[in-house]
Amino acid sequence: MAQGSAAASIAAGIHDPLLMEAALALHDNRLSDAEPLLRRHLKADPFDVAAMRMLAELAGRIGRYSDAENLLRRALELAPEFGAARANLATCLYRQNRPTDAIAELDLLLVEEPRHLGHTNLKAAALGRIGGFEEAIGLYEDVLSKRPEQPKVWMSYGHMLKTVGRQEDGVAAYRRAIAIEPTLGEVWWSLANLKTVKFSHADIEAMLAAVATQGLTDEDRFHLDFALGKALEDQREYRLSFEHYAAGNALRRVSLDYQPAAITTLVDRTIAIATPRFFRERTGQGSVARDPIFVLGMPRAGSTLIEQILSSHSQVEGTSELPDIALLAMRGPDYPQRLAALEPDTLRKLGDNYIERTRVQRQTDKPLFIDKMPNNWAHVPFIHLILPNAIIIDARRDPLDCCFSNFKQHYARGQAFSYALDDMARYYSDYVRLMSHVDAIQPGRVHRVIYENMVNDTEGEVRAMLAACGLEFEENCLRFHENDRAVRTASSEQVRRPINRDGIAAWRNFEPWLGPLKEVLGDEAATPELQGW
Repeated sequence: MAQGSAAASIAAGIHDPLLMEAALALHDNRLSDAEPLLRRHLKADPFDVAAMRMLAELAGRIGRYSDAENLLRRALELAPEFGAARANLATCLYRQNRPTDAIAELDLLLVEEPRHLGHTNLKAAALGRIGGFEEAIGLYEDVLSKRPEQPKVWMSYGHMLKTVGRQEDGVAAYRRAIAIEPTLGEVWWSLANLKTVKFSHADIEAMLAAVATQGLTDEDRFHLDFALGKALEDQREYRLSFEHYAAGNALRRVSLDYQPAAITTLVDRTIAIATPRFFRERTGQGSVARDPIFVLGMPRAGSTLIEQILSSHSQVEGTSELPDIALLAMRGPDYPQRLAALEPDTLRKLGDNYIERTRVQRQTDKPLFIDKMPNNWAHVPFIHLILPNAIIIDARRDPLDCCFSNFKQHYARGQAFSYALDDMARYYSDYVRLMSHVDAIQPGRVHRVIYENMVNDTEGEVRAMLAACGLEFEENCLRFHENDRAVRTASSEQVRRPINRDGIAAWRNFEPWLGPLKEVLGDEAATPELQGW
């Protein structure tokens, strides 16, 4: 598919010592050597599309996706038939959480190469991001019919089946992946992450053998440790279970550049700017849209349960954890201080932009939709500024249960606070601190749902929550477990069962090892509203 300028650049690069040296450095992941070589080459030949693609690859490896996208678009402007660059662009767009844009590029590629399994596989993953689950399942099945020996494709297929509620088929797909590659830790964790699957003794022995394998990657190892933690917890081997949870978390933590102080500083600055006068002066500003219901708070605090209950109402559509609020809030420097300088027209446009950006996630014409990104708690004042008519629900759970549940959870991305007990306690404390400030300056703006209260008095809590959303009570909301909508989070199988008390006080089995968590939480380890649970 590479023709014209692309073909000429590639042919010339084979004979260019500087470009060959840069390619070797890229191959060896010596990025600090490759970058100056590529920039020097492009300064001499600014139309070399092959070099642009190489520099874009380098930018992508270090997370500079915007730079990578610009380089790839320039390369395609010069050489529209440069298929490899377009494939890279599709991947870059997918990694920026722009699945619709990625699909547009992949469709162009698939016109030329309809049997290309890599393009088909990526399109299936992108479709999953926008709710095109059945089409994605069909694409995965097409790939696997031609290449059944691909364990990671079986795993992705299993993810999609789980999302649409086909748990038995999903488990079978995961098991097929394990049969092909027994040391693939992510598949073992995917089984554990269903929460409802109980591992056999043979499974535990297989995972122990896998984790002892020479040359095992860190990624496989920490996934196996999380899965073993879950398996041994189910066997009531709490000490061994905690050892594996702790090992998986420690290994994951060292790979992340998480700075707990950054969240504390963000909360400090938000509290400083979010005063009663600040909001009073901006009354009537922002978008007039009433569509969104934001369900936020700590992960593992019952937000998926709340979403499942609300999306069982005839007027509410469930979507997923949408990244758009954080992307809009953090666009530009000096957040949140710069909010004070935003003009009324800008606030309105930001709110309208959010509605437009999230439209791709909506599959029905129901008047309300749910954005279930837990981390949006950090942006509640911003949400109120740009969408003053939006509903905000804070999902709250016993601090020790909530934090330890996060410690047991490996997230595919995000939630970097969750891999150390002291980090988690600080994050929880910052969350409670900001939400308490919002309650003080805007009483009643946020409706709080306590998980334990929902378990204890489901109908009463559901009625109160629907009233806070301006909705009439509907019986279907109590039969939320019969809702066959797709659920993408770790609680997908739990919310397909009637409400139960399984998660309450689960931390007590691990109390001997939770000292760092309890020490940092201090008095918050037993807040008055949750005491007795």
